[in-house]
Formats: sequence, C-alpha cells, structure tokens
Amino acid sequence: MKHSLIIGYGNPDRQDDGVAWHVLLQVARELGIETPPTLEDPFPVLQDKPEFLFVLQLVPEMGEMVSKFERVCFVDAHTGDIKEEVRALEIAPEYQHSAFTHHMTPQTCLEIARTVYGANVEGLLVSVRGYHFEFDDKLSPETKRLIPVAVDKIVQWPNLS
Repeated sequence: MKHSLIIGYGNPDRQDDGVAWHVLLQVARELGIETPPTLEDPFPVLQDKPEFLFVLQLVPEMGEMVSKFERVCFVDAHTGDIKEEVRALEIAPEYQHSAFTHHMTPQTCLEIARTVYGANVEGLLVSVRGYHFEFDDKLSPETKRLIPVAVDKIVQWPNLS
C-alpha cells in the first residue's frame, strides 16, 4: 500500500476555484519534487514521496484509487462559509448526501474506499478561501496570499510521505 496522496480539485478557469492546483505545485516544490508544466501533465511518482493528483471534481470512481493509500489529503477552495481563511480538518469516512448529482465530498470518497474496497484511509481536508469565481485563470490577490498557509498545513501533516 502506498503512503500518501494529495488530491487537489476545482476549476482552474474560475479564478480562485482553481487554488488547489497552485497549492499542489507549491507543496511539490517544498518536498523537492519537479512540478508539471501544465494541468494536463502528471506529477512524477517518486519512491518515499507523496503522490499528487489534480482533478476538476471528486467522483465515485476515485474510491478505488484512494483505497490504495494509507492517507489522503484533499485540497479545495471554499466560498467563505468556513470561518478560517485556510482550514485543515482531519476527516473520517462518512456518506454525505448532496443535492447535486455532480458533487461528492472527500468524506464520501473515503467512505467508498472503506465500504467497497475495505480500506481504512486517513483523511485531511484543506480548504482555502476563494474570493472571486469569475471566468479567468488567474487567482485573486486575496486567495494567492493564502497559498503558503495551506502549504504549511499540508507539509506539517504528520508522516507526510
């Protein structure tokens, strides 16, 4: 079983909704991992280092992939409904109903890994405050300044490797 996976998700063409991509790039750099030049290129897979994945949204099919790791960190943007600008929260497997058929929570992803594949995966959710969600591929200055805070929370997660 592989040790750690960091999944960033969001829409990089909707300004701050794509902050997870920028967080993943910076975490990889902090850990001495070469970063891909574009969203379409994969992160390198290295022995004794976390694996990285960026997707537009979480989907049920990801449960199988998640089940192959001991720990998964999910990185996403939030719209201000969370008090902290950057929040790191340990999460557990739990089915969470969604009114939207295209929306799945990290907790539900962990629950699929547990229920279907018998995997008990540790989870961390890092949410970064987004301020602007217009059609643009550039982050707002307000959200951009939060990237180092999110990176620190991920890098400081015990036993990240």
